[in-house]
Amino acid sequence: MTTRRFFLKSGALAIAGIGASLAIPSFLERTALASNSQNSKKIMIVIFQRGAADGLNTVVPFGDAAYYKSRPTLAIAKPNSSDEQSAIDLDGYFGLHPALKPFKPLYDAKGLAIVHAAGSPDSTRSHFDAQDYMEIGTPGIKSTADGWLNRYLQTNSEPSSKDGLAALRGVAIGNKQPKTMAGTGASLTIASLNSFDVRGGAKTSSAFETMYGKSSDDIIAPSGVEALEAMRTIRKIRSTAYLPANSAIYPNGQFGNSLKQIAQLIKSNVGLEIAFADLGGWDTHTAQKPRLNQLLKEFSSGIAALYQDLGDKMQDVVIVTMSEFGRTVRENGTAGTDHGHANCMFVMGGGVKGGKVYGKWPGLEREQLYEARDLALTTDFRTVCSEVVSKHCGAKDLAKIFPNFQNKSSLSILG
Repeated sequence: MTTRRFFLKSGALAIAGIGASLAIPSFLERTALASNSQNSKKIMIVIFQRGAADGLNTVVPFGDAAYYKSRPTLAIAKPNSSDEQSAIDLDGYFGLHPALKPFKPLYDAKGLAIVHAAGSPDSTRSHFDAQDYMEIGTPGIKSTADGWLNRYLQTNSEPSSKDGLAALRGVAIGNKQPKTMAGTGASLTIASLNSFDVRGGAKTSSAFETMYGKSSDDIIAPSGVEALEAMRTIRKIRSTAYLPANSAIYPNGQFGNSLKQIAQLIKSNVGLEIAFADLGGWDTHTAQKPRLNQLLKEFSSGIAALYQDLGDKMQDVVIVTMSEFGRTVRENGTAGTDHGHANCMFVMGGGVKGGKVYGKWPGLEREQLYEARDLALTTDFRTVCSEVVSKHCGAKDLAKIFPNFQNKSSLSILG
């Protein structure tokens, strides 16, 4: 006989597609999906480039002569209209990697801003530590229990109604919950919309709905109702084949599918405020040119498709990209680059004052480098993210989102 006690003890309550290891899924404690909710909220989408992307070949400082001296075979050629492999000129000093061609119209329309020499101030060159520091938002402090995106959800929560929370607020698309979404704030990590359901098939799902829908337990019943609402809403969303708008074409693969599902959630008006997706593979110690070219094509075509697909809804959306650190200024002996320090970030969407490369450029001569080898950091990533969560999302208590961070500068990327 299947009982509620069985569900709790066996973990059968776990929802297929949730990345975190859960006995009773954390989202059941607070999150409810309202299928008829109206999404008038501002939305922030964070995209993480895992593996340490090469910011110098992504946004090329072709006006800095030291760039070409340091990278005799890897450097991207100066802008040349007759050379499709040359940099795409932005402002006479910086250019985009040619694979970022889909970003140029966004930049020209002032919907895309770039922050160079940005990132985490911590000096680690460990992928795992650096990613953790950026995701929890406390560089150098590993003991922080939750992520900064989850702290945003905690500090900017809405009062619940008799029906529970009105909307699903935070979603990460992936197989594992990212650290930035971990915490007590309502959030959900799913592998895909199609896989989000009770494990065990229709029979298990029916038993789950019967028990939790009729439960009178003061603790369990609300969680069961919220779980049912989540599943029913996602089922409803996926019941109709999704067709991207405005002729948008997402790239094949997990990254493109993740962005397409984020667009689907936004358009479904489930009350989404925070979305997270990532793209791995950026650790280019060897054979960097072809690998970086392919990654940047996937990266830019995916984001450009999302931008195009959302259309007017982009007025309520800001996308922020980041990577744990950059690459060495000098190329190595295996046609690649090694772990570095500062990098570049992209910010795009509604209210962004784009068409500009922000941040103080430190230069690439040896005496200007960090530890005589890396691009020096002049903009803390928390400066960028603080501006987005405050000016775009409306966060008022930044000290709770980024503890121990005193923002002494303002880039004014958003109007």
